[in-house]
Amino acid sequence: MAPVAAVTRWRLLLVLSAAGFGAVGAPKPPNILLLLMDDDTLSRWLPGRPCLRKQHVSDACTLAHRVGFCKPSPAEATLSSLLAKARLCRPLSLSDSCPLLSPAVAAAPTASCVLPQQRRERFLLKMGWGDLGVYGEPSRETPNLDRMAAEGMLFPNFYSANPLCSPSRAALLTGRLPIRNGFYTTNGHARNAYTPQEIVGGIPDGEHLLPELLKGAGYASKIVGKWHLGHRPQFHPLKHGFDEWFGSPNCHFGPYDNRARPNIPVYRDWEMVGRYYEEFPINLRTGEANLTQVYLQEALDFMKRQQVAQRPFFLYWAIDATHAPVYASRPFLGTSRRGRYGDAVREIDDSVGKILSLLRDLRITENTFVFFTSDNGAALISAPKQGGSNGPFLCGKQTTFEGGMREPAIAWWPGRIPAGQVSHQLGSIMDLFTTSLALAGLALPSDRVIDGLDLLPAMLRGQLTDRPIFYYRGNTLMAVTLGQYKAHFWTWTNSWEEYRQGIDFCPGQNVSGVTTHTQEEHTKLPLIFHLGRDPGERYPLSFASTEYLDALRGVTLVVQQHQKTLVPGQPQLNVCNQAVMNWAPPGCEKLGKCLTPPESIPEKCSWPH
Repeated sequence: MAPVAAVTRWRLLLVLSAAGFGAVGAPKPPNILLLLMDDDTLSRWLPGRPCLRKQHVSDACTLAHRVGFCKPSPAEATLSSLLAKARLCRPLSLSDSCPLLSPAVAAAPTASCVLPQQRRERFLLKMGWGDLGVYGEPSRETPNLDRMAAEGMLFPNFYSANPLCSPSRAALLTGRLPIRNGFYTTNGHARNAYTPQEIVGGIPDGEHLLPELLKGAGYASKIVGKWHLGHRPQFHPLKHGFDEWFGSPNCHFGPYDNRARPNIPVYRDWEMVGRYYEEFPINLRTGEANLTQVYLQEALDFMKRQQVAQRPFFLYWAIDATHAPVYASRPFLGTSRRGRYGDAVREIDDSVGKILSLLRDLRITENTFVFFTSDNGAALISAPKQGGSNGPFLCGKQTTFEGGMREPAIAWWPGRIPAGQVSHQLGSIMDLFTTSLALAGLALPSDRVIDGLDLLPAMLRGQLTDRPIFYYRGNTLMAVTLGQYKAHFWTWTNSWEEYRQGIDFCPGQNVSGVTTHTQEEHTKLPLIFHLGRDPGERYPLSFASTEYLDALRGVTLVVQQHQKTLVPGQPQLNVCNQAVMNWAPPGCEKLGKCLTPPESIPEKCSWPH
């Protein structure tokens, strides 16, 4: 989507010479690594905790470093500076009161520190905004990601394209909203949907995926980890541009009995090489699995081979250790103060460190762009043992509140992106598509709407672009953010029936009239929040205020423009059929692992929330 308007003022100064970038005669375009986390868990955060007082210093020196109580190490000083630039905190003295975002609550005796948001791209995993040390997580268990941030750029205002995994991943690889690329359902109003193994649909042939387009610049591409864009043969990632694949088409749910439901296969390229809980064991009791180490080795081997071949590469590292059921390998189990989830985060952090270390050893850091982010917010319903933290933001995965879609994001490109910087550009996971094509010197497809924005001006020159963020749930536009203002046209967490059964997407965060358990329409008079003052979406602006009316005018114009040109794609997530599950994937006959499918009975998928 075209930017609404250019922002001429800079919020911070970024100085970088772009000499030689894209120059004629350059040996090859930069390598691109997207690190994607699953169910975002980057940092378990300060907001929501009481403000720092003297008594907290002894048991939270890491946090004290953030606010100036202790003498920080050079690395901690850099992180503290990043937090300040990201407006996550300000320095405090021992006598200071808590930094509050709203004067209205300045006198509250139990006020909590509240911090703004962040996003990540290029290495994609499932985590929450508050799971990394650089985002304020106090256990200091992500040193490699923290170093990556200190050497690169943070995006505290970065968003997924959907509060659920499959649609967000489809948006990343197409640069288009799920409502355009078909990754949504019309089976109910405002229903989340994804790709379990009984789903009939998947990524449409008509969509142009990033690896397919990068072939035009000579890139070799590989996906490591979870695909999640359809498991039937026509949706195979190697049919949509990838050259190599090691991973699975679905989440690692199970184990199943291979009678009513088959275990999920693991593929190497075109054929399965085993199944989860069989050749690739996951111990649900202990949480032990060696998958992250396998995925790490796949990534390292691929990068080494492409360097020998002197071919630019695109690596999409989409591991899922932080998605319930959470797992980690034996050396990491029991090592975190955050339990099994923390063990998984520590192993991922260690893996990212090894990936970046290899880039240094190969001496290709200055020709490799790396982006780390997540596909949706932390699954608070699984927290704390199986889920992460969304920091100061409201609710989590499955919702279109900030906790469901705001992500941590780190860009790393030594010698190109200035170290230790923070960009307040509103970013989206779809921007990785557009930015990657710009890095490769390729034009965007001209026959369709592309929603992603090129982030290179923000990263290389500090140039900010005004653009909206749309929050869809299924086929319904739930909210939009423009600048600092977020307008909700519908509010809903999940049904009262589910909530009474213990399914809570917003534990401990009930906000009257906002976190509703019935679908509440606000299209005529949206609820509008100022996310700078109120990132937790707790205090809607007064309908009668001049500020509300001014914000409403801007938002209304953007939504009208969006809806006027919107052509929804054919919904892919409406039909389910037990017969299309992973009974007999390609290669099963070589392993003696083909199973007999049941009778084919297509039916309407049920999406309860």
